[in-house]
Amino acid sequence: MHIEMPRDVVYIIEQLNNAGHQAYAVGGCVRDSLLGRIPNDWDITTSATPEEIKAVFRRTVDTGIKHGTVTVLMGKEGYEVTTFRIDGEYSDHRRPDGVTFTSELKEDLLRRDFTINAMAYNDETGLVDLYGGEDDLKNRVIRCVGVPDERFDEDALRIMRAVRFAAQLGFEIDEASRDAAERHALDLRNVSAERIETELTKLLVSPHPEKLMDMYEMGITAVMLPEFDRMIDTPQNTPYHKYDVGRHTIEVMKNVSPTKVMRYAALLHDTGKVETRTTDENGRDHFKGHSFASEKIAEKVLRRLRMDNDTIRDVKKIVLWHDFGIKGGITIKSVRKMLSQMGEEYFDDYVEIKRADIIGQSDYRSDVSYDNLDMIIDFHDEIMKDGDALSISDLALKGQDLIEMGIKPGPEMGEILRGLLDKVLDDPELNTKERLKELL
Repeated sequence: MHIEMPRDVVYIIEQLNNAGHQAYAVGGCVRDSLLGRIPNDWDITTSATPEEIKAVFRRTVDTGIKHGTVTVLMGKEGYEVTTFRIDGEYSDHRRPDGVTFTSELKEDLLRRDFTINAMAYNDETGLVDLYGGEDDLKNRVIRCVGVPDERFDEDALRIMRAVRFAAQLGFEIDEASRDAAERHALDLRNVSAERIETELTKLLVSPHPEKLMDMYEMGITAVMLPEFDRMIDTPQNTPYHKYDVGRHTIEVMKNVSPTKVMRYAALLHDTGKVETRTTDENGRDHFKGHSFASEKIAEKVLRRLRMDNDTIRDVKKIVLWHDFGIKGGITIKSVRKMLSQMGEEYFDDYVEIKRADIIGQSDYRSDVSYDNLDMIIDFHDEIMKDGDALSISDLALKGQDLIEMGIKPGPEMGEILRGLLDKVLDDPELNTKERLKELL
């Protein structure tokens, strides 16, 4: 078997070999190469100590010298070269208390998380697969190296990583690893929000976001996303729905584009249904105002995950507006006002989540829902074609005009402009300087 490696990687391995050391490409780059994918990164493992690595190469950076990692610079690229090592105790379920360097590749591979990530390669030796990673790739299985309980006890984040890899690759987690993950799920409380967010995001934007159900079944979401568990426990006794809120959410996620904003918006769009659910005398459920409640919960969840402010803003906007037009009664005026408040730049996102929302419902009156969405799109296109004013900056009467009319800058001016915009949203023909002055 031959793996095509970048020229720089081949050079680094050859130079270490020529200096009397073992060296291999290792981990995800080997896995992806065997899957026919183009690796994002190439990591190298070696029997050389950090000092010996630095003695071989002219340009290096002490990236993680304590853990044996040196970055070798080749042109503008950097490649992490790490000494074979044995990890010490993981007292915090996050990182080893210390490491011991070793000359044995076998011991280095044994400390890795999953068999598919515990393979090494160089052109001289070929593939080094001591723990069955190649077979697990062929069988589409995520399996821990060695004893699963030990791997998860070392680093609880591996519990989420198992599901994330399954989602990215379309694999299943083997039974022993899955059982161990369930036993150690509570250890995720020791993992930082930033690391949790990284793994959750990778899962959500993967080809299989429905693997979030695996996290639910394994007790993972109960620790890091309890809102999802509550959605699973919330039925929707209405002819418009065939799933509980959680399973409906899964269907919506599957039908939006795999971007961070859209997948999180889909995940959180109905979180408010848990607290707004009411049941009438006929046993039918209602969720009045759930979009507003969902927006607040979305912000709470995203801030807990230490999400960036831009993502929080965009997700909240989509969550708040996702239910617009669901009941009909749509007019060009109502669409114009929606665009003004929501922001026209979010319209395509609104259409996308609205369409996915309908797909995730029952077939009951779905034709009406699709017709309503088409009507909204048609009104939007007409508004854009006509160039209707949607914001204060679109008004023909500007702040300077108001100053010339004797109105001082300040809250009163802002209130006047908002009032004029409301009039123009109802009747775009009013948006001339003369007509607006008459109104004023």
